[in-house]
Amino acid sequence: MAESTIPTGVPADTGSPIDAQARDEVVAFTSDLIRIDTTNRGGGDCRERPAAEYAAERLAAAGLEPTLLERTPGRTNVVARIPGTDPTADALLVHGHLDVVPAEAADWSVHPFSGEVRDGVVWGRGAVDMKNMDAMVLAVVGAWARAGVRPRRDVVVAFTADEEASAEDGSGFLADHHPELFEGCTEGISESGAYSFHAGPGMTLYPIAAGERGTAWLKLTAHGTAGHGSKVNRANAVSRLAAAVARIGEHEWPLRLTPTVRAALAELGRLHGIDADPYAEDFDADGLIAKLGRAAELVEPTVRNSANPTMLDAGYKVNVIPGHATAFVDGRMLPGGEDEFHATMDRLTGPDVEWEFHHREVPLQAPVDSPTFAKLRAAVERFDPTGHVVPYCMAGGTDAKQFSRLGITGYGFSPLKLPEGYDYSAMFHGVDERVPVEALHFGVDVLDHYLRSA
Repeated sequence: MAESTIPTGVPADTGSPIDAQARDEVVAFTSDLIRIDTTNRGGGDCRERPAAEYAAERLAAAGLEPTLLERTPGRTNVVARIPGTDPTADALLVHGHLDVVPAEAADWSVHPFSGEVRDGVVWGRGAVDMKNMDAMVLAVVGAWARAGVRPRRDVVVAFTADEEASAEDGSGFLADHHPELFEGCTEGISESGAYSFHAGPGMTLYPIAAGERGTAWLKLTAHGTAGHGSKVNRANAVSRLAAAVARIGEHEWPLRLTPTVRAALAELGRLHGIDADPYAEDFDADGLIAKLGRAAELVEPTVRNSANPTMLDAGYKVNVIPGHATAFVDGRMLPGGEDEFHATMDRLTGPDVEWEFHHREVPLQAPVDSPTFAKLRAAVERFDPTGHVVPYCMAGGTDAKQFSRLGITGYGFSPLKLPEGYDYSAMFHGVDERVPVEALHFGVDVLDHYLRSA
C-alpha cells in the first residue's frame, strides 16, 4: 500500500476515491509518458500521437469516449468529456500538453527520456512541464471510474499537441476548428500554479496563476546598400540592425501594475509584515519588491513589458556588406500594455528597421476574487494548512491563451508539494528535470478534491 501524503491533523475526505492504486498510477503514468519522446523543436517534426494514444487508452479504460484529432498527421490531440451530475452547471476544462522541449542527454545525470524513478523522484523531460499534470488527470479519472464518482460540473479533459511552439497543431487548432467539444466551458485549469514556493523560514507559498503576459515574438529586418566590405557604407544593414537591437536590449520599461499583480503584492506584503498599500496612488512597487526576498521572483518579471533580443542573422562573407539583416526578439506584453509595446517598438527600431510579429498571442487576466479562485485556494490549503496561496501572473504563456478564444477563463493550477531546496522554476526547460513521488501524490489529492468541489 502506498502511504498517504495527507498531513497529520487534516480531516479525512470521506468522499475521496484516491487510493493506493491511484497513487501508484500517477507515478507510473508520469514515467511512461516521459519515456514517449515527444520533443518539439518548433520545426513541425514533433509527433505526439504515441502519447495521445497512451492517454486515450486510459481514458477509454475509465469508461470515457476520447476523441483523437489532428491538423497535421502525427500531431495528435485528445479530448473527452466527463458528464457532471448537474446539467445546469457550466463545464470546466482541464488541459495539459503532451509535447516537451528538447533535451541533450549528455548534459543530464540520467537519460532525459528514461522516466527513471530513483530515490523517490521521477526523472526526465516533462516531469514538471507537464507530463506530471497529464498523469495526475489520468490517475484521478481512473480513480473516479473505479469508485463510481462523478463531478458536479461536466469536466472536459484535453491533452494537446504543439504547446511548446505555436500551438497551431494543438489548442489553436482545437479552439478554431472544434469549439463544439468545449461547449459550456467557462473556466479552465492547467500548468504553472499551486506548487509550493519556499519564501523563507516557515513561509511556504502556493502561487496560483490568474494571468499571463501576452506573447510578442518579433522579426526585425534592416535594409541597406550591399557593397564591398572595404568601402565606406552609410547604409549598412548590419549596423542599422545592431543599433536597433542594442536599443531594445537596453531599454528600461516603465512600471505597469495589473489587478492580478496588485493582489499578489498585497498578499505578499501582508505575509512579510510590510506596511504597504498596492492600491494607493503613491505606491512604490519596486520598493516593496526589494523587501520580499525570494518571493520577489513571483512578481518581479510581471510588473513591466519586456523585450529580449534572441537571434541575429546577417551576411554570407566577411568582406561583403549584405543588403539586409534580420533579428528576432522575445517580447512579452502585460494585459493593457499592448499599445505601449507597439509605440515603444516603433521608437526603438527607428526609421531604418522594420518590425513585425513573428508569433503573437494575447495577454490574459483572471479574477482573483472569484468563487473559482476561492475553491482553488481551499483545495490547496486543505492538504497543506500551513501553506499560503497567493495569486500571480505568469511571465510566459500557456494553452489558456488559445482556449480564451472560446470565452474560457484560465487559471494555472498543477498542484505539487515540493521540499525545501527544490527549484521548481529551474526544472522548466532545464537540465535534470524531475519531480518527487510525494509531490505527485499531493497533486492527485488536491486535484481530485478541487474537481469534485468545483
